[in-house]
Amino acid sequence: MTAEEQHVPARGARRMTWEDRDFEFPELPVASLSDIDEFLKDGGERPRGSLSSEEGREMEVLEDDGEREDSGNNVEDSKKFWETQHQLLQGVLCRSTSTETRIRNATKEALKEVRTAGIPCGCRPSTAAADCRRCLVREVCVRLQRAGFNAAICKSKWRSSSYMPSGEHTFMDVVDDSAKPKKGEVRVVIELNFRAEFVIARACSDYDRLVQRLPEVFVGKVERLQGVIKILCAAAKKCMKEKKMHMGPWRKHSYMQAKWLGACERVAPLVPAGLSAIGFLSEGRRKPRASMLTLDLHEKLSDVHRTAVEVV
Repeated sequence: MTAEEQHVPARGARRMTWEDRDFEFPELPVASLSDIDEFLKDGGERPRGSLSSEEGREMEVLEDDGEREDSGNNVEDSKKFWETQHQLLQGVLCRSTSTETRIRNATKEALKEVRTAGIPCGCRPSTAAADCRRCLVREVCVRLQRAGFNAAICKSKWRSSSYMPSGEHTFMDVVDDSAKPKKGEVRVVIELNFRAEFVIARACSDYDRLVQRLPEVFVGKVERLQGVIKILCAAAKKCMKEKKMHMGPWRKHSYMQAKWLGACERVAPLVPAGLSAIGFLSEGRRKPRASMLTLDLHEKLSDVHRTAVEVV
């Protein structure tokens, strides 16, 4: 290469000649050692500030599209989940056997009779039995017994563990052994305040709508109750996740099962015919109104000579 063939490159560029053709390369900035150290400390990632304006806008658009896509998927998945829960709950509650129907109708009649009769409460005399859960359960149970059902009051109680706090619950059940011997006994659980057992404060609207589909008075076999508990506990877990709230252990599946499906003590109140449960118990526990010191001694001891004594 001769000296004539060499040209003075422009400032900030480098010119080279090869086979009588000129090539011009832009002068690239040389990175300093401090820049290299900073680059390695950042993990080799290029900071957003070093991107050009067009590149930055492209990156923001891509990120926004990704967030919108994820949000759209979450909304669709949530909608599909709640629709499925409603369908499952409807399928479980709509099915009913003849035994469940007979016990359900008898329970409704017993509740209607207790509420319209104005029976006083055995716990608080100024309260009606229909407003006291303990007395209401006892009155309904007695009337189911009179209707020919093997009804009893059940009290479940469980100890605390690493995954579940202790607790207790009272409800009713009816054991029907009129079926064929091969099927054995059929246990039907009766809960007079079923819907309130699943209410959650500050729950999402989807969960509230699902709870409103529950019957106020549940009368169903153990298998049906297991299905309802499974559906509602899964819905409660989804609700707590969407609301970003902690799910208490008393809302979990194991705790709700322990209420109705755990070990329990079964007591059947035996009441004579013609007497209500509250009336019978109150009569049996009634204390004498008069003390032994208030007896009329004039009538009982009329022939005995009595001397007046002054009490100081």
